[in-house]
Amino acid sequence: MEVRPHRVIKRKKTKKIKVGNVYVGGDSPISVQSMTNTLTTDYKATIKQIESLEDAGADIVRVSCPDVESTKALKIITKEVKVPIVADIHFHYKRAIESAISGAKCLRVNPGNIGSHERVKEVIKAAKDFDCAIRIGVNAGSLEKNILEKYKEPCPEALIESATHHIKLLEDNDFFNFKISVKSSDVFLAVKAYEGLSKLYNYPLHLGITEAGGLLTGSIKSSIGMGKLLMQGIGDTIRVSLSADPVEEVKAGFEILSALGIRSRGVQIISCPSCARQAFPVIDTVKILEDRLSHIKKPLTLSIIGCVVNGPGEASQTDIGLTGGGDGNNLFYLSGIPHHKVASNDIIEKVVELVESKAKEKVN
Repeated sequence: MEVRPHRVIKRKKTKKIKVGNVYVGGDSPISVQSMTNTLTTDYKATIKQIESLEDAGADIVRVSCPDVESTKALKIITKEVKVPIVADIHFHYKRAIESAISGAKCLRVNPGNIGSHERVKEVIKAAKDFDCAIRIGVNAGSLEKNILEKYKEPCPEALIESATHHIKLLEDNDFFNFKISVKSSDVFLAVKAYEGLSKLYNYPLHLGITEAGGLLTGSIKSSIGMGKLLMQGIGDTIRVSLSADPVEEVKAGFEILSALGIRSRGVQIISCPSCARQAFPVIDTVKILEDRLSHIKKPLTLSIIGCVVNGPGEASQTDIGLTGGGDGNNLFYLSGIPHHKVASNDIIEKVVELVESKAKEKVN
């Protein structure tokens, strides 16, 4: 189905940078990221998790590198996976240099933790030498001591000042292949910081509400914060930070982008919460279909509505629609047009058959 005119978001045009084979910023698609939670030294488990993230659609994956053993393992990991790897660096600048040598395509550096200007300069040199991007990762929980003393507490102005300081450091060293994040677990603080930063600079922004929480709470907080920014055209790459399986972060990221009509992947199911009017068990049907259709990668819209109140209207706007009408009278719509009826017991198998067939059409 075509994108509705009122859904078109005018995105801010930022500088385009390269992270391995993925472009970030400019007219590039907004990329979805996640981060492994395995021990990096256990390279087999880490590779397996990265592959599962790739399969879920992750464009970029971040890996923590807290020690020498981890940066050594990174050399094996980067050779075995397809997605570009970001090395997550805290406290020790040498880990960043080792990560660049080991094949990382981006170095995520928290300026407040990395140390002196000289150390940052060494990291910049490594990034230049090994064709790495850099992410300036400002975080409300780890601001520089002097900035905290100035502002007394994390605030948008503090995050922006920290980012500004390190932007200038990169620029002064003739390095421009970088993106920026100003994250906080506070939605309001993060949104204000990103809005302010977007007005000042044209560099690509990595969006995130850090330490957002569990699967449900974290997804909601991230949707509110990142959704508000994305609707303003702010943001070039996103990561939903959840205390959950990293694959869920990727799924949530795509759901946010899909809900805004920015980027879709897989089957987007539009379904009612169900009520006494439902002609078939909507909740159980949707739960099964989410699992049965998880292998579909091509973007498709599917409406599953239990009765005729809103069913026809939703079906008119989706690739495939189903409106409940009682056993034997549930009606399928294809591209918004009534097509054929189906018995309640046959709904799941028929939906799977139609979606798979439609997905093949889109491929061809």
